[in-house]
Amino acid sequence: MAVRMAAEIVTEGSGWYEQPADRAELNAEFRGTGRDRAAAVAELGKNVAAAGQALTLPGLTVVHRRLTVHDEWRGRKAVGCRASEYLGLRIDDVAALEDVLNALVAAEPAALDGPHWQLSDPAAARLAAQELAVADARDRAEGYAIALGAALGPLRRLSEAGDPGSAPVAFRMARAEAAPPDVRELGLEPEPVRVTVRCTTTWELST
Repeated sequence: MAVRMAAEIVTEGSGWYEQPADRAELNAEFRGTGRDRAAAVAELGKNVAAAGQALTLPGLTVVHRRLTVHDEWRGRKAVGCRASEYLGLRIDDVAALEDVLNALVAAEPAALDGPHWQLSDPAAARLAAQELAVADARDRAEGYAIALGAALGPLRRLSEAGDPGSAPVAFRMARAEAAPPDVRELGLEPEPVRVTVRCTTTWELST
């Protein structure tokens, strides 16, 4: 005797929730050059040391450091060496951002990138986005059920699609001017961070 399978409908839903950022990340690069590796690393050490005070400011954490050392070439001839240190920095107190940026710019890094705004605890924002995504999927399923002259039954399966994330807000700087740096007029206030959720749901249809 054949078993009759209940009809199903599959829908996708999406939801997002924004919350003001309470954490930021910065990326800084310091460089040193010389005739050989030892000279390049020595100059790099001096440049990084100049930023020592900035790197110990309250609210700032050095998350990681990465070193690269390589020869510089002119044609097929090595003409010197360059050493670079890349620092990943986290600011847990966004109120300290301006002081940190001013101090870092004054240390004259080769490059400074940020702030990239984040949430220290995205759980609440994610939950709100999940509720909206499921509600969206249910609304779509109910619409199709009505169009088919059926009623929407219980949820049978749910899976989550990849979180697309949000594009970070970036701030790039050239070499500092001779005057003391001041970033107050650059509008670097904490931005809302959007948490987006997408899900796929399977519902039973009742006729």
